[in-house]
Amino acid sequence: MGSPTLMPQTFGAQHPMVKPQSDQMIHKNQLLGAFEPGARSRITAHMQPVSHRLGEIICEAGGQLDHAYFPEGCVLSLLAILENGSEIECANIGREGAFGVFSAMYSRVSFTRCTVQLEGPMIRCEIGYLQEEFSKSQHLQNLLVSYSETLLSQVMQTVACNSLHSVEERMCRWLLMMHDRAEGENLTYTHEFLAQIMGANRTSITLAAQSLQNQGLISYRRGLMQVRDRAGLEAASCECYAVVRARFDAFLSPPSTAAAPRGPPRGRAENP
Repeated sequence: MGSPTLMPQTFGAQHPMVKPQSDQMIHKNQLLGAFEPGARSRITAHMQPVSHRLGEIICEAGGQLDHAYFPEGCVLSLLAILENGSEIECANIGREGAFGVFSAMYSRVSFTRCTVQLEGPMIRCEIGYLQEEFSKSQHLQNLLVSYSETLLSQVMQTVACNSLHSVEERMCRWLLMMHDRAEGENLTYTHEFLAQIMGANRTSITLAAQSLQNQGLISYRRGLMQVRDRAGLEAASCECYAVVRARFDAFLSPPSTAAAPRGPPRGRAENP
């Protein structure tokens, strides 16, 4: 398991290793922003910013979870690991969710390997504090169960996508999800990294990337990818991107609108 690099901290009397977070910082993560104010305020005091490198392992499959991680700009990848060491992504988590919240409800053992897929800010808190709030808040229980169901729906859609759609369609879906979460336009991924994440061979990844570049949808060179035509990339993607995006939009919407999302998914807006 990789060791996180802790950012500079302000030491306090009660929590000497924790830098308290403001509400503005907390709201960078949408799941935390949905906590009821009382629970969010109590959890805030135990939040700690951490920094991880691309590809760094947050937790191994079968490892014990001591913290819950809330991305504020980074993206985490959940990987299923097979006996021969091969791996494939079954879900990814951005600022709309968190890794480790299942431990507040059930087992503290991770069923998947969790790695950093996109570098960026992230905060964490010890599982015990989240368990305490979960045990006494019906609102938090409902919220985390609903999030768990929504994340599971992404896993199921990814299984279908990996089995039934072409590498090119899957690459479009994956790049759109990363583009939604990225702070800038550049996505720093090599073909080898994409092949590992997508469970495809490198030749297939190279051919798919060349096709997308020839269509003017992306550009890439030396491990650097850029989305050139967002609308075109959405049109070239399979339906899985829109399905997953709509489900998370519904989860993060007020109850009156969450049951019946309408219109296109709210992806990242293109620059004018």
